[in-house]
Amino acid sequence: MSASMMIMVALVGVLLAVVGALTYRLWKLRQVGGSAAILRDAPAVGGHGWRHGVVRYRGGEAGFYRLSSLRWWPDRRLSRRGIEVVSRRSPRGDEFDIMSAEIVVLELRDTDPDSRRGYEIALDRAALTAFTSWLESRPSPRARRRPT
Repeated sequence: MSASMMIMVALVGVLLAVVGALTYRLWKLRQVGGSAAILRDAPAVGGHGWRHGVVRYRGGEAGFYRLSSLRWWPDRRLSRRGIEVVSRRSPRGDEFDIMSAEIVVLELRDTDPDSRRGYEIALDRAALTAFTSWLESRPSPRARRRPT
């Protein structure tokens, strides 16, 4: 077998492995479930930076899994204690290329002193209800156990 043929076989093998891994990840995301979402880091300009994915809630953390990622872990982790909703809006401008008028865009701020990041998350009505319920069910920062 020639060297060029061996390189082609190796490239086809790598391509099949990547397609298999992506297919497995999509299958796992669909199997376990979650809420469909579109997320981007803020600040962003226009309709750029949006990534489609799935949000899964586990206790005090929401994990965002991008659909186009091969990672086995979440691409973004949002802590319920550290997330604050700054504003709510409808899609605007060229965001309508990937969103409908029924979508609600939330601007989020991470209040954790270590990260201090901002996000925008676009959710349909059902996913918005799930997200706000998860966020509002966090314990109040003023709530403290009193010794009995």
